[in-house]
Amino acid sequence: MTAAIPDSLVLTPVPVLPDVPDTLRQAIRQLHAALGPAAAALRPEVLEQACVGYLTLHPTGRIERAGLLAVADMDLPNTTERLWVLDLANARVLHRSLVAHGEGSGHLRARRFSNIEASACTSLGFYRTADTYDGIHGYSRRIEGLDKGQNANAYDRYVVLHAADYASPEYIRRHGHLGYSRGCPALPPAQFKAIIASVRVGSMLLLSGPGLSSRWLDGAAAGRRFLARGWR
Repeated sequence: MTAAIPDSLVLTPVPVLPDVPDTLRQAIRQLHAALGPAAAALRPEVLEQACVGYLTLHPTGRIERAGLLAVADMDLPNTTERLWVLDLANARVLHRSLVAHGEGSGHLRARRFSNIEASACTSLGFYRTADTYDGIHGYSRRIEGLDKGQNANAYDRYVVLHAADYASPEYIRRHGHLGYSRGCPALPPAQFKAIIASVRVGSMLLLSGPGLSSRWLDGAAAGRRFLARGWR
């Protein structure tokens, strides 16, 4: 039997966003530096996507919580802590953790993405966090996709934030990688309650990865918002 070829660890380049003013780019660079070592693995281009999306979305009322965002770089290997919850106003990393991707999306890295019901894939794009509930995975938080065609079916697919044993450091030690969800960004049992509590209703979550396309990546609109209100 032929051995499986491991996923390449060469990350997919993140395209530079157009129309982002220099003042905003400089502010994002300063934010990245101020976040310190806990954000060293957060690629500046992915942070820029998250910040631009936050600044574009917040004034529309689609997200209500100011000064906080969560971002996961699903192109990173699932053996790395690739989810960050950030306090923008105080330039702090509130949480950093492992996060699983869907079994339809790939092995070590997520490479295929889908909005389709039975795909078992992760869906890229921007999300609004919704209510919490106790379900088959215990304490969970619903998320609502804000990108038509990319993640708008997330709520109906029951794509939620929840805990999973297969999203733990112990699982990596035993298997060499995380296990897989049906599309949910599943979290480590030791951290999920704190993370779910921090991204309370109306917070923004970005699942970034190769091929991300979103109407909310509007550099010009984000620049105007930042000039008027900063991160508030």
